[in-house]
Amino acid sequence: MKLHPLLFAKCFVFTAILFLLPVDNVVAQVSGTLSGKVVDVTGQPIMGASIFLSGTQKGTITNENGRYILEDIVPASYNLTVSYLGFETQTKFNILVKSKGNPSYNFRLVEATENLDEVVVSNSKIGRPKETPLSTQSLSAVEIATYPGSNNDVVQVAQTLPGVSPSVGGFRNDLIIRGGAPNETVYYLDGMEVPNINHFSTQGSAGGPVGLLNVSFIDDVTLSTSAFGAQYDNPLSGVLQFTQRNGNNSSFGGNFRVSASEAALTMEGPLFKNGRDQSKTTFLVSARRSYLQALFALIGLPFRPNYWDYQYKIDHQLDDYNSLTLLGVGSIDDFTLAAPDEFDSGQQAQLEQAPFIDQRSNTIGLTWKNRFKNGSGFMQTTLSNNRLANVFTRFEDSENQTGIIFRNDAVESETKLRHQTTMFYDGWKVTGGFNVQQSFYSNETINTTNNILFNTEIDFMKYGLFANATKSFFDNKLDVSFGVRADDDSFTDGNSLASTLSPRMGISYEFKENWKLNASVGRYFKIPPYTMLGFRNNDLELVNRSLKYTRSDHYVLGLQHIFGPAASISVEAFYKDYDDYPVSVTDGVSLANKGGGFEVLGNEEIASVGRGRTYGTEIQFQQKLTNNFYGIFSYTYFFSDFTGFDRNVFLPSVWDSRHLISFVGGYKLKRNWEISARYRFAGNTPFVPTDLNRTLDTYPDIVLDYGRLGEENLGVFSQLDIRIDKKWNFKKLSLDVFFEVQNILSQNNPQPPEYGLNRNDTGAVVDPRSLVEITEDNGQLIPSIGLVVDF
Repeated sequence: MKLHPLLFAKCFVFTAILFLLPVDNVVAQVSGTLSGKVVDVTGQPIMGASIFLSGTQKGTITNENGRYILEDIVPASYNLTVSYLGFETQTKFNILVKSKGNPSYNFRLVEATENLDEVVVSNSKIGRPKETPLSTQSLSAVEIATYPGSNNDVVQVAQTLPGVSPSVGGFRNDLIIRGGAPNETVYYLDGMEVPNINHFSTQGSAGGPVGLLNVSFIDDVTLSTSAFGAQYDNPLSGVLQFTQRNGNNSSFGGNFRVSASEAALTMEGPLFKNGRDQSKTTFLVSARRSYLQALFALIGLPFRPNYWDYQYKIDHQLDDYNSLTLLGVGSIDDFTLAAPDEFDSGQQAQLEQAPFIDQRSNTIGLTWKNRFKNGSGFMQTTLSNNRLANVFTRFEDSENQTGIIFRNDAVESETKLRHQTTMFYDGWKVTGGFNVQQSFYSNETINTTNNILFNTEIDFMKYGLFANATKSFFDNKLDVSFGVRADDDSFTDGNSLASTLSPRMGISYEFKENWKLNASVGRYFKIPPYTMLGFRNNDLELVNRSLKYTRSDHYVLGLQHIFGPAASISVEAFYKDYDDYPVSVTDGVSLANKGGGFEVLGNEEIASVGRGRTYGTEIQFQQKLTNNFYGIFSYTYFFSDFTGFDRNVFLPSVWDSRHLISFVGGYKLKRNWEISARYRFAGNTPFVPTDLNRTLDTYPDIVLDYGRLGEENLGVFSQLDIRIDKKWNFKKLSLDVFFEVQNILSQNNPQPPEYGLNRNDTGAVVDPRSLVEITEDNGQLIPSIGLVVDF
């Protein structure tokens, strides 16, 4: 969003007034409280575990229920460490203590393999799960909440993680991982799959301009860019996992957040407390409202993006061994257009070409967790349903909404049952389970450009099985993990459990103290999107029913050095080999080159004939909060090539930028000030030029010339974002005011050339009709201000 100078001035003045308020002396005596629970890997509470808050003399031990509480803490940022005899010490970094709004900080300790008598293992290091020893990165809730340039959008935060390319122009939430397409990543919320996590999402893909998950719910975010766990189906390039916290079980509270584009209210607390200190039932609920449509109207832009989203979590402890959790997240999106008050050639072209989007999404799930009474393991069963209703329309006359040239009126619905059992025996961790889902898809398509008109409806079952085993050897020096899964469905032809058998293996060996050699190899499959499976030609034939599951084989080798409790560096080499990739029959191009814009991906005739490969090296350095500084730096050098119908001709994809650089870090200043920065860089990226002759005939429908893919490249993408936070703590509330500037260096973000009809100064079309390139300065800095109140 580009703010008007008057709005920027107001933001600056308001920020200056708030930041200069002399309230520190007034609230100097206010303190905060931390609490949480410590359990082992099965969920059994650990009594007597030691809790220590770094930089203070404060510490305590857990009670018989594994719970702890630390009181009278000076509000600031800390590291919180827990240790217990026979278990590996664990630290949560960058804990922010406030007077109000502190979440619970829970620990799940891993038993040490050494034979111990009276010592506690000190092994609080940056590490990765044994099942996924490579290509995994996690961020805590505090790191996410203060991420510069993200506007509290957790999906934008993930875009800065190692190996993730920025979207074209940098304004969308597509996760383009190590040269793969945007639809190759799957998303899980507390173990429940959530297909749509963005407003105005691209059907058949996953990205959109704004994330719909509330940062106030998040405990941590983990992105795996390889070595995926066997329990996840459909990932080809990434698995993004969101872990949510529970609501407060002792008192009511919440927060109100307002930023440059939206306002959100979150409430939490106990239910059915009945006079007890702590309730067995908690709730966490939120609603968020956009006011971008009002700002865009004020500025004079033709776009009117209007959205709501909601999220909730209700957790109930049935007894010491069983719990039920109800989860939900959804959105209401309405993207319309309005003519600007004064003629502008660029805005006129945007008005004519942009789509109208009416979208509704909802995901709801119920999870039962059972911890075995004999301490041998646990199981988790989730029943969920997700639904997406998407009406996507382009008009010949957008201003008057007449003359439909493309309409996609579609509904996707999935009802899923997932079960997973985890057992521990003689040092082995064994996991197995299954997933079954009923899938429904309907669509009414009008496409006048390609002369396609059809109605479709499909309904089928999909199912999968998986198993995984992990064990450590040689005094915990060698970790080995084996996994396998298989998937099938009742609709597609030619796929079976045998043809989708996907083994994977991960190895991590500490050959020298604090030096690890990691390796993984795995095969992964993805079912084609419903937009492909449900497509019908003009004879109403399901021409894509014979599509194969897309296959991706990953090979990764890495070296990791751990400098100490809070810092590590790693180098990885990766190779992804794709087969049976969908190729557009109309355009003759791999669909790996699509899905990163406002479109409907795959609603056309497709052939499973494509190949692909992405490969390269990646270096990453991470430091958790130490001496008031934290940060992540990464550099990725890679190639991304895919074929069309000729399986021997590899062409660079539209994600083949070769170079990726990302840095994000922050410094904690005195008196609860914090400054943070994010920098992203991507090299020259190929793009698909516009076919000017065909576009002139079909305008305002833009036709791309995929036969010229790779002939031209965009300029480099380079963007620096800066954020300043100031926090105040009062007895009944805490306050965080932040001011951030995106693209503070005013770099021109690269985008493919855009074209509109040649018009005179009054807006009338010049005869004979012709196309002219629209030039627009998109290198402006974007200031914004935000306010978070916890109560």
